[in-house]
Amino acid sequence: MEYSSKLIFIFQLTLFIFSTSSSTAAANSNLFREYIGAEFNGVKFSDLPINQNVDFHFILSFAIDYTTTSTPTNGNFNVFWDTDNLTPPQVSAIKSRNPNVKVALSLGGDTAPDGHPAYFNPTSVESWLTNAVASLTKIIQSYNLDGIDIDYEHFKSTPEVFAECIGRLVSTLKNNGVISFASIAPFHDEQVQSHYAALWRSYGRVIDYVNFQFYAYDEGIKQSLKYVGRKVLVSFISDGIGVLGPRDGFFTACSRLKSEGNLHGIFVWSADDSLGLGFKYEKMSQSLLAISH
Repeated sequence: MEYSSKLIFIFQLTLFIFSTSSSTAAANSNLFREYIGAEFNGVKFSDLPINQNVDFHFILSFAIDYTTTSTPTNGNFNVFWDTDNLTPPQVSAIKSRNPNVKVALSLGGDTAPDGHPAYFNPTSVESWLTNAVASLTKIIQSYNLDGIDIDYEHFKSTPEVFAECIGRLVSTLKNNGVISFASIAPFHDEQVQSHYAALWRSYGRVIDYVNFQFYAYDEGIKQSLKYVGRKVLVSFISDGIGVLGPRDGFFTACSRLKSEGNLHGIFVWSADDSLGLGFKYEKMSQSLLAISH
C-alpha cells in the first residue's frame, strides 16, 4: 500500500471507530483477542506471549455444524480445531497460569472439512437451536470455555432466520450460565452484512464485542454505523495480507484511537500464522493496550 493510501485508511479507520462509539463503549480497553488452531501447524496456547496487564482471549477456530465428511448437521456442532495441541487440559493449564486469560470457540469459519464453503444451513429455527444448545453446551463445558464467537461467512438461510438462530443461541447459553460473553466477526460483503445486520437489529443487546475484519477490505471503509453501543475491535492478519497490515500503519492508527479514548481492543488472525514470526506483533499490540488508559 502506498503511503498516501495508508494515511487515508488510517483516517477512515479512526473515523469509523469514533462514529461507532457511544456513551456505553467510548473508552479505551486493554482487550486482546487471537484466533488459534485453524491451520493445524502445532501452535499451542503456551507458545504465545501473554502480557499480564491485558485481558487476553484465545478463540478456538472452529466448531462447525458439519460432519468430518462435510455433511451439514443442522446445529450438531463438532470440533475442527487442532485437537492434538489444543486440548481441555491445555485450556485449564493456560487459564490457571494466567488469571487474565479466557478462552472462547468460534462458530462457522470459511470452509468445511472438504474445503468447500461452510454454510449456515438450518432445517428450521427450532430444530437448529435445540441441537446447537445441546452440542455446544457439551463442548464448552468439556473444554472449560468462557464464550463464543460467531464467524459464519456463507449462508443458505434468510437474514431473519440467521438472526433468530444465533440470537436465541447466545441468549440461551448466557441465561444458562454456559458462557459469559459473545462476539461476532462481520466483514464488508453484501450477504455477510445483511445477515449480521439482521442479527444486530434483533439481538445486538446480547453481543459484547464486534471483531470487525478490517483486514478483509480491498479499499477504504464503507461500513455503515451498525454496531453503535458495543466494543468494535480493530484487527490485523499476522501474515500481512489486507489493507492495513501490522507493517502498514496499523499501530499508528491504534495509537491515534487510544489517544482519543476509542481503542476498544485488538484482535488478530491468527496465532497459527504468527508462530513462524515469533509473535512480534502480538507483543507490540499487548504493550500498546497495557499502557494505562
